[in-house]
Amino acid sequence: MNIVRVALDLPLPRLFDYLAPDSAQSDIGRRVIVPFGKASRTGVIIEVAAASEHPDDKLKAVTEILRDMPALPPEWLALCEFCARYYQTPLGEVTSFALPPMLRRGKLPRIRKAAQKIAVPPPTPLPQLLASQQAAVDAIVEVAGFHTLLLHGVTGSGKTEVYLRAIDAVLARGGQALMLVPEIALTPQLEGRVAARFPAAHIVCANSGMADAARARGFLDALAGRADIVLGTRLAVFMPMPRLQLIVVDEEHDASFKQQDGLRYSARDVAVWRAHQLSIPIVLGSATPSLETFHHASTGRYKMLELPERAVADAMPVVRIVDTRREKLQEGLSAALLAGLQQRLERGEQSLVFLNRRGYAPVLACPPCGWISRCQRCAANLVLHLADQRLRCHHCGFETRVPRACPDCGNVDLLPFGRGTQRLETMLAERFPEASVLRIDRDSASTPKKWQALLATIHEGSADILVGTQMLAKGHDFPLLTLVGAVGADAALFAADFRAPERLFAQLMQVGGRSGRADLPGEVLIQTEYPDHPLYRALVDHDYVRFARSQLDERRIAGFPPFSFQAMLRAEARSMEQSLAFLAAAREAATILPNSLADAVTLYDPVPMRLQRLMTLERGQLLVESLSRPALQAFLTAWMEKLYALKMPGGLRWHLDVDPLEF
Repeated sequence: MNIVRVALDLPLPRLFDYLAPDSAQSDIGRRVIVPFGKASRTGVIIEVAAASEHPDDKLKAVTEILRDMPALPPEWLALCEFCARYYQTPLGEVTSFALPPMLRRGKLPRIRKAAQKIAVPPPTPLPQLLASQQAAVDAIVEVAGFHTLLLHGVTGSGKTEVYLRAIDAVLARGGQALMLVPEIALTPQLEGRVAARFPAAHIVCANSGMADAARARGFLDALAGRADIVLGTRLAVFMPMPRLQLIVVDEEHDASFKQQDGLRYSARDVAVWRAHQLSIPIVLGSATPSLETFHHASTGRYKMLELPERAVADAMPVVRIVDTRREKLQEGLSAALLAGLQQRLERGEQSLVFLNRRGYAPVLACPPCGWISRCQRCAANLVLHLADQRLRCHHCGFETRVPRACPDCGNVDLLPFGRGTQRLETMLAERFPEASVLRIDRDSASTPKKWQALLATIHEGSADILVGTQMLAKGHDFPLLTLVGAVGADAALFAADFRAPERLFAQLMQVGGRSGRADLPGEVLIQTEYPDHPLYRALVDHDYVRFARSQLDERRIAGFPPFSFQAMLRAEARSMEQSLAFLAAAREAATILPNSLADAVTLYDPVPMRLQRLMTLERGQLLVESLSRPALQAFLTAWMEKLYALKMPGGLRWHLDVDPLEF
C-alpha cells in the first residue's frame, strides 16, 4: 500500500505519513488534504513510498490528492528544502510560505475572463548605451552557466536599461526572467516600463500587497511557463519558472530583501542559490552594494561590472557638508538649506528634505514632572501624529488619542520633542507659504492608490518641496528635482548596530542620487555636527569604494561579517526571566554536543534585546558565531534537535535567525 509523506505547516521538523492507495510517483509535489487532529490541513506531498516506519493501522488516509493543477516541480521542492536546511525551518512551514495563500488553502482562483491591463507608457526609442553599459550587457548576455555578476553603477547610471537589454536577450532565446525589487512601491512603475519595452511578453507581478486570487493566478502562469517575466518583491524568488534563464536583484543591498518574521530568509541569497541550482547567471545591482557582496566581488567570487558615469545627466550632484555645530537651526533646518529651498522655488525647480522619521515628533513630554509618551506594550515611545491627534507606536501599532493634559500631574502644556516629517511639513508650509509642500511617508502613502497619486503630483511638477522618508530614496526619476537636504542623519554614526554606518551611507547616497537626474544640475546638502567624519567625506567624493574598504577593514579586525558567520536565537515570554532562562538552557544544551561541533562556534551570553519589550512580551537573544559557514550550519542542525526537546513555560516562543541583520 502506498504511503505519502506530507509537509504540513506546523512548527515541527518532520514529515507526516498518510495512507494513499491511489498515489503515484507523479503525485510528488501535489497539494493534498489530510486529516490532522480534529481538523483538516492542506500540505504538499514530498515523497511517495511503499511502506512507513509506523504501523499501517496507526496511519490515517488522505482526504484528497488535489490534481487540479500541475505538480510543483522538483526544482521548486529542492529550493524549499534548501531554505528549510539553511534557515533551520521546518519544511512544511517553508512550502506553505512559498505558496500563495489561496493555493495553500487548497483552492484555485477563478479563470480570469480578460487579461489585466497594465498602464503602459507610450513607446519611446531605445536610449543610446554608454560604453560601460554596453560592456555590462555583453558580459551578462555572453556568460554561460552559473555566474554572479555585481552591477555596480552610480545613481542614475542606467542600471535598469542594462537589465532590460539582458532580459531582451533571454526572451529572444525563449527563456524566462525573474527580477526582484526591494519595495512594493517600486513595482508599478517598473511594470509599466517593462511592459512598454516588451509589449508581446506576458508579465506577472508578485508581492504581498496583491489580492489572493491575483497572486495565485500569477503563480500558476509562472508554473505553466506562460509567464515570460516575473517582477516582484522578495517572495517572488519562490515563483516556479520552468524556463528561467536569468535572475536580476535590483538594489541588492536593501534590507527589505531579508524577511524578519516566519521564514527569516534573504531573498538575495536564496536567488543566488537558485541561480546556482539552475546553472544560470544572476545580476546583483546597486550603487551601494552590501559589504558582503562587495567583498565577494573584490575577492573574485563575484564578477564586478562597473557603470562609473551617469546616463541620465552630465554629472553627479555636488555634495556639500553643512556644519551645524555653531549654528542655531530653525526647526532643524540650517540657513544654507533654507536658502537653497528659496533658490529652487524662484527657479521653478523641486527640492527634497529627507528625514527618515515619520510623525510630528518622536515623543510628547511634560517638562514639569518628566512624563513622556511611552507605549504600554513596548519598550518604546509613542510618536506624536499631530495631524490626526494620535500617539502611535511604530513597533506594535498601539495608538491612543493625544491627552488634553499630563496624565501624571495635570499640566496642560505638553511639548513635542524632536521632529518628524509632519513637523517639517508644517514648518516649511509656514516658512514658504507660496510653495506646495508634499509629504511622502508611510502615513501619507498608506495605500498603492495614494502612493501613485503622490508620484503623479511630483512628476506633474505640482509639488515644490517634498518632505520624505526612505520611500523616496531609490528607484525614482524626478526631472525637476535639483536639491536634496538630509537632516537628522548623525544618530546612525554611533549606533550600537555595526551595520548602521553601512545603511546610513547607502541611504544618503541613494537619496542624494535623486537630484540632478536630467538636464538640471543637482546639489545635496547634508547637515551634521561631525563634518569631518570619514563617512561624510566619502559621500562628498562619491567614493563608495573608499568607504566600503574602510568598513571592511574595521569588520576584519572586529571579526564581524563577512569575516564571520552568525545566527541569533531569540525568545519572547511574559517575563524577561523566562526568556533568559530558556536561552540559558539552550546554551547549556550546546555543551552536550560533540566537541567537533561545539568547538567550531562561539556562543555568547543571553542578553535582553535592544527593544526588550514588544507587544507586552519580554525579549532576549543569544548570538552564535563561527569563522566557517559549514561549521555553523553543522552546529545549528545538531543544536536544533536539542532545542525542540527543551521544556518551555506556557506562552514562550522562540526562533532562530540565520544571517541576522537586526540585533
